[in-house]
Amino acid sequence: MAIAILLVAVIAALAYLPQMWVRNVIAAHAAERPDIPGTGGELARHLLDEMKLFHVKVEQTDKGDHYDPDTKTVRLLPQHMNGRSLSAIVIAAHEVGHAIQDATGYAPLAARTRMARQAAAVEKFGSVIMLAAPVVMILAKAPFLMLVQMMAGVLVLGFTVLMHAVTLPVEFDASFSRALPVLRAGGYIEDKDLKSARRILRAAAFTYVAAAAMSILDVMRWFRVLRF
Repeated sequence: MAIAILLVAVIAALAYLPQMWVRNVIAAHAAERPDIPGTGGELARHLLDEMKLFHVKVEQTDKGDHYDPDTKTVRLLPQHMNGRSLSAIVIAAHEVGHAIQDATGYAPLAARTRMARQAAAVEKFGSVIMLAAPVVMILAKAPFLMLVQMMAGVLVLGFTVLMHAVTLPVEFDASFSRALPVLRAGGYIEDKDLKSARRILRAAAFTYVAAAAMSILDVMRWFRVLRF
């Protein structure tokens, strides 16, 4: 029992700590800066135009900062779209980095996009499998079938974890091979802010690590539901 409790505690920590770290890093640099000449949204539009990516839109969202390769849209949270903070302009540059990846045919981004399209359907299918496991066991009177279906469900749900894990290089490329060089070359950040900008870019990249950890926690929650 003690081992089980410890395991749950470790998994919960691995799930929540990355998210807390990401939020704290971004919040630490979220103060409005009068020396920053434009908002995150304005910088995103400017950078896209500089790259001749006039077709890529910039929109506000409440579903997290991201780039949508299907609609060719950079989407930013209100505080990053309208804010003049270091976090706002650095995160805007990170998302523009994904737009640059898309425009240059960056293969890992294309692979991530394909997996993302499949992830929602796969996760729903996995949930159905795991919910059906107890019913199948009762109707078929074969306990091993429940184990088989639970394993299948975990494997299917694990697809989401895999998707987040394999996309980490995509995020680091957007942060450090695309956004950071643009920010430095264009003089959009001062040397005194470079260290902080690197931390924000690292946090932006690790957003997917936090998402993967939460996916693992979701699998554990399914096990808890099925126990009862």
